[in-house]
Amino acid sequence: MSDLDPSLYDLVSACKAASRQAASLSTEAKNRALRAMAEALLGRRTEILAANRLDLDAAAERGLSDAMTDRLTLTPERIDKMADALREVAGFDDPVGQIADVRRRPSGIEVGRMRVPLGVIAMIYEARPNVTSDAAGLCFKAGNAVVLRGGSEAIHSNRAVASALHEALAHEGIDPAVVTLVPTTDREAIKDLIRMNEHLDLVIPRGGEGLIRFVDEHSRVPVIKHYKGVCHLFVDETADLGVALDLLLDGKLSRPGVCNALETLLVHASVAEAFLPRAFAEMTANGGQLRGDDRTRQILGDTVPQATEADYEAEFLAPILAVRVVDDLDQALDHVATYGSLHTEVIATESVTNARRWVREADASVVLVNASSRFSDGGELGLGAEIGISTTKLHAFGPMGLEALTTQKFVVHGAGETRHAVPPRADA
Repeated sequence: MSDLDPSLYDLVSACKAASRQAASLSTEAKNRALRAMAEALLGRRTEILAANRLDLDAAAERGLSDAMTDRLTLTPERIDKMADALREVAGFDDPVGQIADVRRRPSGIEVGRMRVPLGVIAMIYEARPNVTSDAAGLCFKAGNAVVLRGGSEAIHSNRAVASALHEALAHEGIDPAVVTLVPTTDREAIKDLIRMNEHLDLVIPRGGEGLIRFVDEHSRVPVIKHYKGVCHLFVDETADLGVALDLLLDGKLSRPGVCNALETLLVHASVAEAFLPRAFAEMTANGGQLRGDDRTRQILGDTVPQATEADYEAEFLAPILAVRVVDDLDQALDHVATYGSLHTEVIATESVTNARRWVREADASVVLVNASSRFSDGGELGLGAEIGISTTKLHAFGPMGLEALTTQKFVVHGAGETRHAVPPRADA
């Protein structure tokens, strides 16, 4: 244990012990527990809202931004959605125990790969108290135990939500430690937590780039990283410009503060004069702003500010869009390779050849052809829900659902086969 916080160490040790029970539960038992957890949230609604009010009052005193306060706020409707999300997870297919790739080898053995839980997952997150129940439900359905460390701004809300979940788990005969909430808001607790590599199997931080880099820098446990979403739309020379404009407006303006929102627009030079004035007019009419390179400003005029290197690197999280005119697909792909964040890349094109090249060469966890970047979401991609998004390539890449919260082990069946000849036995 060395210099680790002993109380935190005891909590995580208990979670590790409880993970064995979580891994052994049947699908039916997990689903019953998830439904009970949903009912417990509804039954404790008054207490949860009262706890959330304490957090909101503290947020007002601290001067938290409107965006952060919105993420922090719980309402009766949002608690209903949290309960619905748990019921939805109960309805998902259970990946645990699934066996695939079964083959008989020349030796006679039969080899397959079975999905198994990862073990103990640490979730480190900011502001959103709904993550407490969402992450608990997803990790639990995949047979894992989870350690939850929310931000200080949501501590009362998170405690109230976790208490409701614990009540339901205990009622179902399941060790409540399978969902362990770190009760302290001390930032040093994060350092201690992510050094417990003998107890934790994976760390998933969700929040700002600063939090994720902090976790990655100090962790002794594998980390699923997603620093930011610098997502591009490339309008190809063959694009249907009406489709491209719809993709731009939805991708940038439907919800500018999320990681799958567009941040940069790349436009082929041959369609720039036709497309950019339309894009500028629609963006500005809807409260958006453009920042452009020299070629963009030649078309749109000096009212568009000059885009800088920092703009092309930025995740604005606001209705601001960096724009660049490019000569061809190669230049667009070069720009993505230089400034992209491995998150989401979109092409508007009517060329099958260019679409195939984009899909093959754009380095991102999600690539789209003639579809909005806002589809880069676990629910929209058919995962049902997501625990987060990985822009690392091991062990998951892109939105992570239940399957990404498991791994595979080899399962071998034989009928006494040995790899080498066995010496004659004395009892033969």
